Amino acid sequence: IFRNFGEAILVMAAVPFALVGGVWLLWALGHDLSIASAVGFIALAGVAAEFGVVMLIYLDSARDEARSRHAAEGRPFDREALIAAIMQGATQRVRPKAMTVAIILAGLAPIMIGSGTGSEIMQRIAAPMVGGMVSAPLLSMLLMPVAYLLMIGRRITK
Repeated sequence: IFRNFGEAILVMAAVPFALVGGVWLLWALGHDLSIASAVGFIALAGVAAEFGVVMLIYLDSARDEARSRHAAEGRPFDREALIAAIMQGATQRVRPKAMTVAIILAGLAPIMIGSGTGSEIMQRIAAPMVGGMVSAPLLSMLLMPVAYLLMIGRRITK
């Protein structure tokens, strides 16, 4: 899937952005960093990496489709065509990403508002995931296509 080192770096760059949301929610709730919250951060990092990989797959696929379509029509694949392909690839990920976030938040909401035995530990596991599910999709939907354009766009002649 990764054609070069830059694409791997692009996927891994999504992880710190997701962790920011988890840190903010832990801070807002007044929770200290603990082993339980570290478990939540590990789960969040996995989901954020998955977001990045799938976004990269869609962006690469849209770029390859547009390039072959332009070649079949005898048109050059320029920067404007690349931007259009990136926009198409990124918008194809909006609904699946929204569904993933909604399901994760719906599953973690009872844990966050629970008050039974063991709920304090479970809240510390769920809090990073909830916070990250706010920041990770927004950042990967907005920043990853831009970073992809900057990375791939320099190879495209004007």
